[in-house]
Amino acid sequence: MTTPTTGQTELQEPSWSKLVFAHLQKDLRIEWRSREAINSMLFFALLVVVLFSMAFDPTADASREIAGGVLCVATLFASVSALNQAWAREIRHQVLDALRMTPSGGSPMFFAKVLSNFLFVSIVQVILGPIFFIMYNLHPLGEAWLLAVVIPLGTWALVANGTFFAALSIRSRNRELLLPLILFPIFLPALLAMVMAVKTILTGDSGDPTHLWIKLLGGYDIIFTTVSLLLFGTVLEAE
Repeated sequence: MTTPTTGQTELQEPSWSKLVFAHLQKDLRIEWRSREAINSMLFFALLVVVLFSMAFDPTADASREIAGGVLCVATLFASVSALNQAWAREIRHQVLDALRMTPSGGSPMFFAKVLSNFLFVSIVQVILGPIFFIMYNLHPLGEAWLLAVVIPLGTWALVANGTFFAALSIRSRNRELLLPLILFPIFLPALLAMVMAVKTILTGDSGDPTHLWIKLLGGYDIIFTTVSLLLFGTVLEAE
C-alpha cells in the first residue's frame, strides 16, 4: 500500500494460505503436464493387485480377510516412487535453495506437497477401487460408507510421513532405498489401523471396533502432520 507521507509502496508478505495455494497450483500444473506420479502409481498398484489375485482364489470367502491388506499395501508401495519424484523436481530447479532465502520458510511448500500427493494417491485409489472390488468379488458386509473415512485417513498418514521423509533423504545417493527403510516402520501403526478397519468393514465383524481404529488414524494424522510441519524448516536448512 502507499503511505501518504513518503509515497513509497510497502510490499505485503503473502499469507500462509496463499503461499500454500501457489505451491499447490504449481505442483498440480506440473503433474497435469507430465502425469509421471499418477501413471507410475497406477501401473504399480494394478500390478500388485493382479499378482495377489493370482496367488490365491479371489472368489473364496477368505479373500475378505486379506483384501484390505492387499489394497493398503498396494497403495503403500505405489506411493513411494511418486514421493521421491515430487522432491526431485524441486532439486533440479533449485526451488529448495530459493526457499532458504525467503522469510516464509518451507512449511507452506511442505503442506502443499502433502496436499498434492494426497490428491494424486486418491485419484489412483478411485480408479483402482472398482477394479479391485470386481477382481476380488467383494461385497462389504459392514458399513460400506466408512471406507470413505478410513481410506482417506490412512492415505493422509502415508503421504504426510512420506513427504517429510522423502525431503529428509532427497540428497542421499540411495534415496529410493532409504525412504522405504525410514517410512515403513513409522507408518506401521497407521497401516495396521487402516488394514484392520478395512477388514472389519468388508467382513462385517461386529467384535472388532472399527470406530476405535478410525480414532487412532485421526490422532496419528494430527500428531505426525503437526510434528512434520514444525520440523520441516530444520530439514530445509540442513539440506
